[in-house]
Amino acid sequence: MEIQKVVVVGAGTMGAGIAQVFAMKGFEVILRDLDEKFVKNGLTNIEKSLNKFVEKGKITGEEKNRILERIKTTVKLSDCGEGDIVIEAIVENADLKKNLFRELNTLVKASAIFASNTSSISITELAAASGRSDKFIGMHFMNPVPLMKLVEVIKGAQTSEETTRTIIELCKRLDKVPIEVNDSPGFVSNRVLMPMINEAIFCVYEGVGTPEAVDSIMKLGMNHPMGPLELADLIGLDVCLSILEVLYTNFNDPKYRPCPLLRKMVRAGYLGRKTGRGFYRYS
Repeated sequence: MEIQKVVVVGAGTMGAGIAQVFAMKGFEVILRDLDEKFVKNGLTNIEKSLNKFVEKGKITGEEKNRILERIKTTVKLSDCGEGDIVIEAIVENADLKKNLFRELNTLVKASAIFASNTSSISITELAAASGRSDKFIGMHFMNPVPLMKLVEVIKGAQTSEETTRTIIELCKRLDKVPIEVNDSPGFVSNRVLMPMINEAIFCVYEGVGTPEAVDSIMKLGMNHPMGPLELADLIGLDVCLSILEVLYTNFNDPKYRPCPLLRKMVRAGYLGRKTGRGFYRYS
């Protein structure tokens, strides 16, 4: 199947980043969200990102304008019907995602592939609600999408080999590195990453070390490019909490129990970079 028109549902950090990388590779993109202010904010973030590429000499100003012209925005789900692939990048809530895919299935052409950018929720579960389990797959992009090479490609229980091959080749067209895994809570990336972040938060919670100390030890001692608490702030502490709750619920294992400090910070609205405050303050 030849993919030419891409629909991205959700214009937040991940959705905007996904739309940008497709448009940079020449794809026509429809970026959809619930409200005009969300799509405008998404476009603003895409333009800011592209301006950095211009400043670094990676693209010209003319190329930036052509990229932006390839992205059309809408608040109507009915405008998504002609997409060859629909990539969902909404909030990390299984019920909201399933309801979205049920509605999309009645609107989008039958040949289209559905993909979810979920970071932890079962692809098999979402696929079952979509009405097209054989054409459903996980495409877990990494943040920031325009810079990170990895796409974790997650096969559900009924994902066809044809769908998998199509998505693997699509990722390569984006100059991404697709790594295929099977469906399991948190997949590989967050099943390994989130317990580390959670344990780093416990170190702060129990007074073992400051955020700066914990991050410095992991960077200098383990050669991590970014400390786990810096990374949590980048991902979003609310997202980290949602992923840990999925892991905790599905595995019923106390090693995934979210740290009380993480819950407290999310309740306080200290979500990391996007709110200006998490384990660190941001201007």
